[in-house]
Amino acid sequence: MTDELSLLDALHSTPSRRYLSTDPIPDDVLWAILDAAVRGPSGGNRQGWGWVVVTDPAVKKRVADWYREGWEAAYGRRKEEILAAPPGTEGLSPSAFRAAENLALHLEDAPVWVFPVLRDAAEATNPRLGSSIYGAVQQLSLAARAYGIGTTLTTLYAGHEDEVRELLGLPADALTMALIPMGYPERGRWSQPKRLPVEQVVHFDRWGEHRTR
Repeated sequence: MTDELSLLDALHSTPSRRYLSTDPIPDDVLWAILDAAVRGPSGGNRQGWGWVVVTDPAVKKRVADWYREGWEAAYGRRKEEILAAPPGTEGLSPSAFRAAENLALHLEDAPVWVFPVLRDAAEATNPRLGSSIYGAVQQLSLAARAYGIGTTLTTLYAGHEDEVRELLGLPADALTMALIPMGYPERGRWSQPKRLPVEQVVHFDRWGEHRTR
């Protein structure tokens, strides 16, 4: 763990890392990351969550196959179109596509997976349901960043949610909210993700009212 990484530095340099090595994550580091995650915000402070850590190769293989189905349906079949798109096209850039494709093809190689799980969620219709856990998920990613471990939040397995819930032995009322593969980065760097200018997406008092920074 580095003592030189400030909170703001971490906030500005925690991109999705999709090239992950198979090097194991020490148990004490994993526990420290999870302990930081559960300090995150929880709706009504109910903490109606669970965090399923997966290292079993057999479980990973089953879920990875379902994940690749989701990847193919959402992006894989558009490979030639995305790779041929001119610079500046909205959506995945060619380099981002290749990284995401690599994750899909090698998902089970990430040494640790974490499924954040919400209770009382399986039959919920609240569109803001994730607000009770996604803040804590981001804390997990930031804590992992502090230890030099890469993460990605993904949900491309969701077409098989019922099978995943059964495979993980979840309670009947529980729902997975994401899959977060974790591992030491094999390629790439801790760079600031490219985003639209903050002045362009921030509105003051009502939509469309902008200010100069």
